[in-house]
Amino acid sequence: MTGPSDPPDVPDLSAGLSREEATALRESFAPDEQERIRRTVADLLDLLGKTHTMAVLSAFAFAEGSLRFTDLETELDIAPNTLSTRLRELTDAGLLDREAYDEVPPRVEYTPTAKAESLFPVFAHLHHWAIEHEL
Repeated sequence: MTGPSDPPDVPDLSAGLSREEATALRESFAPDEQERIRRTVADLLDLLGKTHTMAVLSAFAFAEGSLRFTDLETELDIAPNTLSTRLRELTDAGLLDREAYDEVPPRVEYTPTAKAESLFPVFAHLHHWAIEHEL
């Protein structure tokens, strides 16, 4: 049982909460924590809504290990300047780690962080939805 200062138990993402359960969970947090969560979700959706961000994260969600800039550029057919911007934003947000190697030509690899990996089930859910539905 939780007290007024104890955080509520948060179910696993795969729990499939009903609307009522999700509402009850949201309302179980203190108002300042509700606001922090709301801001974080809004910031995440703003980032994910930028052109090609979902495609970049999806590439990492289904890749094994690090990806190089050129791999992403080829696989996703994204202009280099746009890809650079998205990778920088994802790195700044703590979703990707960037490692540059002192080689000629330069080699840069990106690896998803634990924070990004915790988002990856979302891509599985989206692909599952696409199997059953069409827009």
